[in-house]
Amino acid sequence: MTAVGPRELERFAAGSRLFATGAADSSYALAHDWARAVIGDGVPVRQASDLDPGALCVAVTLAGSTTALGEQLPCGDEPERAVRALERRLGTRAAAVVALNLAAENALIPLIAAAALGVPLIDGDGTGRVFPLVEQTTYTLGGISAAPLALAGASGELVLLETAPDRVEALLRPVVLSLGGWAVAACYPMAARDLARVVVPGTVSLLLRAGTPGAPRSAAAPYGVRTLCRGRILAVEGSTGHGGELALPSLPSSILVQESDGLRRLIRLEAHNEIVLALADGAAVAMAPDQICMIAASGGLVVDVDKAAPGMEVEVMVVKAAPVWHTQEGLALGGLRAFGIPL
Repeated sequence: MTAVGPRELERFAAGSRLFATGAADSSYALAHDWARAVIGDGVPVRQASDLDPGALCVAVTLAGSTTALGEQLPCGDEPERAVRALERRLGTRAAAVVALNLAAENALIPLIAAAALGVPLIDGDGTGRVFPLVEQTTYTLGGISAAPLALAGASGELVLLETAPDRVEALLRPVVLSLGGWAVAACYPMAARDLARVVVPGTVSLLLRAGTPGAPRSAAAPYGVRTLCRGRILAVEGSTGHGGELALPSLPSSILVQESDGLRRLIRLEAHNEIVLALADGAAVAMAPDQICMIAASGGLVVDVDKAAPGMEVEVMVVKAAPVWHTQEGLALGGLRAFGIPL
């Protein structure tokens, strides 16, 4: 049985940043210090299939803005309060915590929750990558609802949401804003037998290996990764939009990258909260549900869409999504049409 203790934490945290988008330095450092303070001798990491089949498992994640987390500091009990509120609603105790996704803060906060509750962390997550909406998970694809969902805010608030699965995001976003821009969510309550069926397995162990000094970045990509191009950002443009009303919390934009070698193609990256489509001289070469990332040549960190600037040297990488995302149902939930691009 694997455990994440003080020594493993450094590798786990490093692995969690390799393809993480939207991770602010201040909030990541805060979550890292928070985890270090509560982890004790270590949190056991278990497979969902090792638990009692009927045991309750709960997904824990940061909801809202990482920037807000860095500005409005936590009390420290938010993960535990969120899970306890969900337990009271369900009338049973959680036997394990699982991540929604394992990117930066969203990898560390489930670990914090497991440490506070004294339960294992499941070796897996609900995306195998990162999507912007709470319902964009393999849990949803497996028929598990995010609700009932409990939110714990930094000023002591507790909010319980009960609604249809396709209404969670619409209700969650304004509530999180009213709580100061971030909260910890406990959601997707399910039996271990169901979690074993819908989880993307082994991703906690994967990040522990990928965060080892000297490990290649590709070690953090369970289904493969390829370099699309290396080049310089020429321009960042506001998009004219793609028609239809989008539920995503940011405006579309385009990033133009001039390839520095090879065919010297002009790469257009279409972004909506994250990069969802890459065009090379007008031809589609990568798209959601695969994850498209810009890696800064200086420092090696992921460049967020809202921080991209002309002149930056970047490597554009494509991380292959878990096979379930390439099914008809997966494409409907996490493919281009889910981001308002009718291709």
